[in-house]
Amino acid sequence: MVSRVDLSGAAHLTLAAGVVHLDPAAAVYQAMLDGWARQQRVRFLKVATVERRLALVRRLVDFSNLYPWQWSTSEVEAFFDAMRCRERPIAVSTARAYQVELRMFLEFVTDARYGWVQECAQRFGEVPQQVLDESNTVVHVGDYEGRPGRRPLSYDEVQALFDAADARVETIRIRGRKGSLAALRDAAMLKTVYAFGLRRREAWGLDLTDLRHNPKARQFGEFGALFVRWGKASRGSPPKRRTVLLVPQMDWIVEILTQWLQEGRPLFHPGKHPALWVTERRGRISTRALNEAFIQARDDAGLDPELDLHCLRHSYITHLVEFDYPERFVQEQAGHDYASTTAIYTGVSDEYRNRLLQRALRQRHADLWEDEQ
Repeated sequence: MVSRVDLSGAAHLTLAAGVVHLDPAAAVYQAMLDGWARQQRVRFLKVATVERRLALVRRLVDFSNLYPWQWSTSEVEAFFDAMRCRERPIAVSTARAYQVELRMFLEFVTDARYGWVQECAQRFGEVPQQVLDESNTVVHVGDYEGRPGRRPLSYDEVQALFDAADARVETIRIRGRKGSLAALRDAAMLKTVYAFGLRRREAWGLDLTDLRHNPKARQFGEFGALFVRWGKASRGSPPKRRTVLLVPQMDWIVEILTQWLQEGRPLFHPGKHPALWVTERRGRISTRALNEAFIQARDDAGLDPELDLHCLRHSYITHLVEFDYPERFVQEQAGHDYASTTAIYTGVSDEYRNRLLQRALRQRHADLWEDEQ
C-alpha cells in the first residue's frame, strides 16, 4: 500500500476536508484539474501551456459527457476519430501532442502517490485508468510532420516578399492614407527576421540594447550581431539566449536598420521605450503584428498562402547552408541544441546540389574535367 505523500497536486491537499459537496463529482473533477495545474506550475511550466492542457481535458469531458475516472479507451478513441473526420482534419503532429498531454494527465491521476485513485474509489466506486498506449496513439516515424506547404522560400520569393512590403509603404503614401510609417516598420521587421533567422518571439522581444558590435566585423557597425534574449524555452526553463552574428551575405540589413533607427523609429515618438519595434501608441508591437505583416506582404506578392512567418527562418538556415557555412556554425546561429533539428529546417535547392555534384566530379575526375573544358 502506498502511503499518503504531500506532493503538490495531491488529492488531500486540493480537496477541502470535511466538506459535503452538493455535486461531489463536479467538485472532485475541478479539484483534480486544480491539482494537475499546481503540479505543473511547480515545475515552472508556462501559464499558457498549463491552460492549454486543462482546456484539452475539459474538451474530452465535454465530448464524452464523462468524468476522467469514467473514461475508457472507446471514448478517447472516438474523440480523436471525430477530430479526424472534421471538414479540416486535425494534423498528425497536433494529434500526437494532444495524446501526449492526455497521457500525462492520466499518469498524474493514476499515480497512487497523489491519492486520486483512492479518492475516486471511495466516492464513486470507479477509478481513473491509463487508456492511451502504443496501440492507440500516433507513432512517430518521421523527423518532420509539419504542413507540406511550410518550406524555405527561394531567393526570388524572398525578394518578391520584400519588394511587396516596400511597395506597400509607397502605395499608402500615394493614397494619402494613414499607416505608411507602420508599413515601413513592418518591411524592416520582416527583413530583420530573415537576415538573422529569428523566431517570431525573438524578433518581438528585441530591444535597442540587443544591437551589438562585432569586433571581428567592424564594417557592420552596431549591427554586427544581435543578442537574442527570448529564444525558445524548454521544459519550464527560462528563454534561451544566444548571439547571432551578421554574415556578409546579409550585410544589406545594415542600411535597413540604420534608416529605421535614424528616420523611422523616431517618428513614433517612443520616448524611453527600449523596444526596437514600436507602435503608434508608443508600445512594443505584438507577436500577432509580426504574423500580420508577413501575411500582408505574402499576399501582395502573390506567394503560396501556405507560407508563414516561420518560413523566413527556414529560408535563413537553408541559405546559410547554401553559402557553404559549416554545419556547426549554422546550428549555433539558429540556436538549435541538436544538428538534426537544423537539418529538418534545411531544404537546399537543386542548383546548390548540382554545384556540390560538379565540385565532387572535378575533384574525383580532374583530368576528364579539364579535357571537357
